[in-house]
Amino acid sequence: MASSSYSNSPCAACKFLRRKCMPDCIFAPYFPPEEPQKFANVHKIFGASNVSKLLNEVQPHQREDAVNSLAYEAEARIKDPVYGCVGAISVLQRQVIRLQKELDATSADLIRYTCNEMPTTTQDGRRIIGEGGGSSLGQSSGYYYPSPWNNDTLGDGYHREDDMGGCGPRASLQ
Repeated sequence: MASSSYSNSPCAACKFLRRKCMPDCIFAPYFPPEEPQKFANVHKIFGASNVSKLLNEVQPHQREDAVNSLAYEAEARIKDPVYGCVGAISVLQRQVIRLQKELDATSADLIRYTCNEMPTTTQDGRRIIGEGGGSSLGQSSGYYYPSPWNNDTLGDGYHREDDMGGCGPRASLQ
């Protein structure tokens, strides 16, 4: 939070608005002279008067966060005038959903491979997994980590029996 009002150089806001930067300038601590584009973007989207009113209404310890939020939203609005930050958020949400589906598919593959007999060595003699070929999740492999995306409705760290295709620790209890 550098204040430029005490130096000879006016803050970015006063320089942009072509006015004298006073020692009590509300913009000076948040729009230093070396960041002129930050204020230009905020002014273009919100207007200097609105930003000034907002900063005067916000408590002093919250002003820096408010300015950073305004600057982020202004930059997002300039890049995407229709959606702004919401557009970026929706892209990220779609990415999370896609990655969750990919994780679910990979978990299903892991379960399928773990439930079937797997060879313990490759053709060149390297060991793959545990003793005896196959393994059940949560028992001897030691590689199961509970995930909020699996279907652990029982809360015991294992998938539901029907999701595991009849293998795993509960399958032997039938």
